[in-house]
Amino acid sequence: QVQLAESGGGLVQPGGSLTLSCADSGRTFTNYAIGWFRLVPGKQREFVAAVGGSGPRTYYSDSVKGRFTISKAHNKDTVFLRMTNLKPEDTADYYCAVKRYSGDYSDVQLYDYWGQGTQVTVSS
Repeated sequence: QVQLAESGGGLVQPGGSLTLSCADSGRTFTNYAIGWFRLVPGKQREFVAAVGGSGPRTYYSDSVKGRFTISKAHNKDTVFLRMTNLKPEDTADYYCAVKRYSGDYSDVQLYDYWGQGTQVTVSS
């Protein structure tokens, strides 16, 4: 049974940085892709970043490319999302999720397990 838990959210000023963590109680991070999505109330979940399950390849949405970095710790059941140069529009609840099957990394429907989320607020 996959159980995910996000942490690291908080309040930060524009231009600041935060690192989010996603911990898995199982051992799926070695072989499965992991994605980060964010949610603003009243809107659909938005793809942020993903790391492939079979290698170190990473994928980013255009809105965060060059500012966010996703990484996977091998055999440590943890995935990180390093966020820099944060903007007010980055404010959202951030979720990590497990993708077991092949397909578009940005497709929310391809992710099977989700954490409870961690809130990020960017405000001056």
